Amino acid sequence: MKKDNHLLIVDGMALLFRAFYATSVYGQFMINSKGIPTNAVTGLLKHLISAIDYVKPSHVICCWDMGAKTYRNELFTDYKANRPEAPVELMPQFDLAKEVVAALDIPNLGIEGFEADDCIGTIAKTFEHEMDITILTGDRDILQLLNDHVNVLIFQKGIGNYKHYTKELFIEEFAIEPQMLIDVKALMGDSSDNYPGVKGIGEKTAYKLIVQYKSIDVLLENLNELTKGQKTKIENDLEMLHLSRQLAAINCQAPLECIIEDAIFRVNEERAFAMIKELELRGVHTLLKNITIVREAI
Repeated sequence: MKKDNHLLIVDGMALLFRAFYATSVYGQFMINSKGIPTNAVTGLLKHLISAIDYVKPSHVICCWDMGAKTYRNELFTDYKANRPEAPVELMPQFDLAKEVVAALDIPNLGIEGFEADDCIGTIAKTFEHEMDITILTGDRDILQLLNDHVNVLIFQKGIGNYKHYTKELFIEEFAIEPQMLIDVKALMGDSSDNYPGVKGIGEKTAYKLIVQYKSIDVLLENLNELTKGQKTKIENDLEMLHLSRQLAAINCQAPLECIIEDAIFRVNEERAFAMIKELELRGVHTLLKNITIVREAI
């Protein structure tokens, strides 16, 4: 496989939720003549097409969560327990989103018991020495995957706007290597994913400690160098520290089958435009034309 190949891995779940809440806050669910809300699917498609136009990948894959429970819930029963049920207007759009992605001949990948992040990490590690990889997501946890072959686009406000992270930019911004983010999260916890880390250790202190000691292991070997308060907090929460470290780490060995040839990006225009017409998706036709023209030019 040629090194100049470029794989775009899309966090489908992050994209769908972002697209839904961007319009639902104004009550704009874009219900079509069949009574199906399409706001999330329309937004997902616009974001996806814009990202393809920006990256101009040779291959595209879209990853999904496959249920609310994963192996992390077995490790920690309260993991993501603070997440509310998906809004009723979003429910029918989960399957619809995968149909829309498939209509662009983009593989939908996911595996029960694992998160989309684990699928993304597994695919990235599998192919990072064969092709350049760009990950599209709104989840900053993905930044732990950055390396010389993997970069990350973090959604910003509006469609087509990204914070484009390379390994070098991450190190410049945070003063740690990308994989050290796991140990930062182990210390500070994650309120979004509902695991606590070390009680009383916040983001600022967590980064400061990992900048200095580089890892949890080295930090624990040098606890006597810490302030009395920091030392006491860590000693009192050692079990949760190690558990939070497990929860923070993206599993890059998920039992996922991925045939990279299936991800070659070739849009079947007739199929794609038929899907847009059937679902009555507005404002997508011209955008889609842009990426079909791009592909023809390569």
